[in-house]
Amino acid sequence: MLFLLSPAKTLDYDTPAHVATHTKPLFVKQSAELIEVLRQKTPAEIASLMGISDALAQLNVARYAAWSPRFTAGNSKQAVLAFNGDVYEGLDARSLSAEQLDWAQQHLVILSGLYGALRPLDWMQPYRLEMGTKLANARGKDLYAYWGSTIAAYLNERLAEDATPVVVNLASEEYFKAVDRKTLKARVIQCVFEDWKGGAYKVISFHAKRARGLMARYAIEQRVTLPAQLEQFASEGYAYDAGASAPDRLVFRRRAD
Repeated sequence: MLFLLSPAKTLDYDTPAHVATHTKPLFVKQSAELIEVLRQKTPAEIASLMGISDALAQLNVARYAAWSPRFTAGNSKQAVLAFNGDVYEGLDARSLSAEQLDWAQQHLVILSGLYGALRPLDWMQPYRLEMGTKLANARGKDLYAYWGSTIAAYLNERLAEDATPVVVNLASEEYFKAVDRKTLKARVIQCVFEDWKGGAYKVISFHAKRARGLMARYAIEQRVTLPAQLEQFASEGYAYDAGASAPDRLVFRRRAD
């Protein structure tokens, strides 16, 4: 069983990693090709392409210029410790033990516009490149064309020894679209997190992102390997709602009284 997460825009390269264990990203050659495309663009073009401020564009142009195919302790940090958005606040990887991070390394995959797929302990250099970015490249008009079936084929490889391969999608739609479903040879289970608001249950982005991280942490702590175990997730008020769920769409709801 593999759990998929989206990356985060916010990064933390200031807090030292509490573990030394690391691995090298799997698709460095592809990342280097994308970096070369990005290096051809001016800060103004990056700002327009990504819909970001001039200051952020300047920062990322500098990141692209500094990016190297050689990953070191000086220019990199383990991905799960470098990402710092809502999902990763829920996951709170900095409080996981080395043993728990090792389990995560075997069962968690972080999707990435630049790196394709990252294992939690893969060294990662700072970047910004969302999967939905319409970055024209040698393989097509955007990153979905660029990555094609690469990510799904990698997931298949990881799941090859499983008798009943399962992917638990905790990533956003933007990122999960990069997994070619025609290539993927696994059952996909979607986890949905809803909060009660305005007289109805609905997905509230901020809360849902954090909940995805909480679910990933639950999987790591409980060493979840069977779909049925997911139903026992109960963190920060969320509980499985069997009536609202389907076999491959598990709904967890929270109602603040």
